[in-house]
Amino acid sequence: MPRNAQITKDRILDAASRLFYAEGIRSVSVDAISEKAGITKKTLYFHFKSKDDLITGYLASRDQPTLALFSKWFEEAEGSIEEKVKAIFLNIAQTARHPKWRGCGFLRTAAELANMPGHPAIRAGATHKQNVEEWLTGHITHAGLQNAEILGRQIAVLLDGAFTAAQIHRDPDYIETAGAAAATLLRCQSGDKK
Repeated sequence: MPRNAQITKDRILDAASRLFYAEGIRSVSVDAISEKAGITKKTLYFHFKSKDDLITGYLASRDQPTLALFSKWFEEAEGSIEEKVKAIFLNIAQTARHPKWRGCGFLRTAAELANMPGHPAIRAGATHKQNVEEWLTGHITHAGLQNAEILGRQIAVLLDGAFTAAQIHRDPDYIETAGAAAATLLRCQSGDKK
C-alpha cells in the first residue's frame, strides 16, 4: 500500500477508534467517521468495503497496542509473577478512573454484536482475547508454575470480569479486587511448586 494510502487508512482507523470507543459501534455512522477523519465517505469506502469491515479493522488495530501496554505494565512492576500480574489490574483500575473510560472495547463490541456471532469483528475480538490468554500463559510458564494454561485462562476470565463489573458499577475497585484474586491464584500455585 502506498505511504499516503496507509496514512489515510490509519487516519480512518484513528477516527473510528475514538468514536466507536466513546459512543459505541451502532450509534456511530460512517458519515461521522468520515467527518472526524477529514475525508470523504468515498475515500473511507475505498479503504474499508463496509462499516462491518471498519469495525473489524478497529478491533484488529487495538490488539497489539493493548498487549504492548499490558507488557509495559508487567515489565515495569517489581517482584514476583503475582505482583507483576496484579500490576496489570492496578494500572487498568487507574485508567478506569478517567472520566472518558468506557471499559473494554472488545467486550463492548461483542455485546453490541451479540445477535451476530459470525460477524468478523467477533472473531477479531476472540483473537485478541486468545492473544491475551496466551501472553499470560507464556509468562506463567516462564515463571515455572504448573498448570500455566489453566492459570492463564483463569486470569483472562478475571480480567474480562473486572472490565465488566467496573463498567456496570462505575467502580474501578472491582478491577483491583480481581487483581488481588489473580495474585492469590498465582501465589497458591507458587506454593504448590515448592
